[in-house]
Amino acid sequence: MPTRFLAAAGALALTTGLAFAQTTAPTAPTAPGTAPAAAPAATATGDMKEFQAAKLAKVSLADAIATAEQKDGNGRAIDADFEKADGKNPTHWAIKVVYPDGKLVEHGINAETGALYKSENQPIERYFTRLKVADFNNAKVSLKDALAIAERQAGGGKAYEAEVEREGKAVAYEIKVALADKEQEVKVGPDGQVMKD
Repeated sequence: MPTRFLAAAGALALTTGLAFAQTTAPTAPTAPGTAPAAAPAATATGDMKEFQAAKLAKVSLADAIATAEQKDGNGRAIDADFEKADGKNPTHWAIKVVYPDGKLVEHGINAETGALYKSENQPIERYFTRLKVADFNNAKVSLKDALAIAERQAGGGKAYEAEVEREGKAVAYEIKVALADKEQEVKVGPDGQVMKD
């Protein structure tokens, strides 16, 4: 009797091990310096709307802005956008930073790790035809401050996109905030007050 029990237990352990081995395929090794294949959770965000995927980002937009602004010193973030992963970029925050000398640089901040992984010079005229560098430098409210104001106004959502525009002679921000089941746009004026449409 004990021999049959041990044989049955051994057979059960063997078949369980084989079934487990079949359901967990081995991962192919990656060459040094290359990123591993995307995890199933990362590919699942591809079907989500942008605001839904942005809520899952481990790094907040405010933290990404802080990283981008620290890259070359005294720049000021003026535009930010959440980008889902594609063939050549990870899920990231695209942050445009303007510098006192008029240079505009777009920094890519990995939304999962917070690492700055790319920086590209951009022609400022392509994005801001009515705005000058002085307008950004003279703004009383920074983009980071405007994000916090917009998130409070939206009732605790997570800001994931921000654009700057000219409001009279000053800078104002249009910020999209991701909520539980929708997005909300909040406009913050140059004085830090929420503006009505």
